[in-house]
Amino acid sequence: MKNLPQTPNVSRRAVLAGMATMVATPSFAASRVNAVATTGMIADMVRRIGGSGVEVQALMGAGVDPHAYRQTRSDIVDMTRSDAVFSHGLYLEAQMEEFLTDLGRKRPVFAVAETLDPAALIASQDYENRFDPHVWMDPDLWVQCVPEVVRALTTLRPKGKTLFEDNAATFVTDAKALSVYSHDVLSQVRPEARVLLTAHDAFSYFGAAFGFEVLGIQGISTESEAGLNRISTLVDTLVARQLPAVFVETSVSDRNIRALIEGAAAQGHTVAIGGSLYSDAMGLDGTYEGTWLGMIDHNVTTIARALGADVPAGGRLGNLKGAA
Repeated sequence: MKNLPQTPNVSRRAVLAGMATMVATPSFAASRVNAVATTGMIADMVRRIGGSGVEVQALMGAGVDPHAYRQTRSDIVDMTRSDAVFSHGLYLEAQMEEFLTDLGRKRPVFAVAETLDPAALIASQDYENRFDPHVWMDPDLWVQCVPEVVRALTTLRPKGKTLFEDNAATFVTDAKALSVYSHDVLSQVRPEARVLLTAHDAFSYFGAAFGFEVLGIQGISTESEAGLNRISTLVDTLVARQLPAVFVETSVSDRNIRALIEGAAAQGHTVAIGGSLYSDAMGLDGTYEGTWLGMIDHNVTTIARALGADVPAGGRLGNLKGAA
């Protein structure tokens, strides 16, 4: 396994220890919070903070688009039987919003990202008076949701307060380490090459955090349509600026990205697919990419390498996998 830049003051062992599943004592296990989370990113945060005090089910798995997701009958049963539901909010689960509002009159529903300071949010280009919901793309912003999860779990299980607070502190430490690593490797990309072109506009917070220009074929929501004029304009941008790579997303069709590549080729410019990024969903359960830490780590390393940074293929991800 190749050696990589280490995050200052944070050991690999410490990061892995923070990700480990805690062993519950029988007395506390019996009073676990039975929680349902809408997205994988929210479920991961609740699991990390709740530890042995929670049992968490995520409704949306790998490759599932939350913008278009509608609750199934089994989802409704699971949510109505749970102790609490953790949603993202900010209109990410657009098709579920009315149901979640109604459910909140009967049992606790916590819209975690809606507790963020509006001054830190980016306005939505698709919906008037709403914000871009993709806040998990910036580690420093995402950890600002942690206090709401701690508050919610402590409200549900006051005896778990110390456990929740300790786990939250570890999660924040891991997120800060990820932020340091991300700034380090992404700063190696030449300024003129810091352009991220993807299937839909899910990376605005990433761009703001790390100094990248972000271009999406579709808008913030995958429900918006990409017109021929938009694709034609982006093809001209690729050619004029000689951009080397574009990126596909695991939860969005690559049809429009393929059209861009073909359009650029017709004008004599070769564009590569820089890799597949996790945007609205994490990787498969049980994998490193199936955690929030892993999905962002993967994205950062993939983007940096594709755009010219001297980052080994495994990146930080390779080190953590090798030690697991």
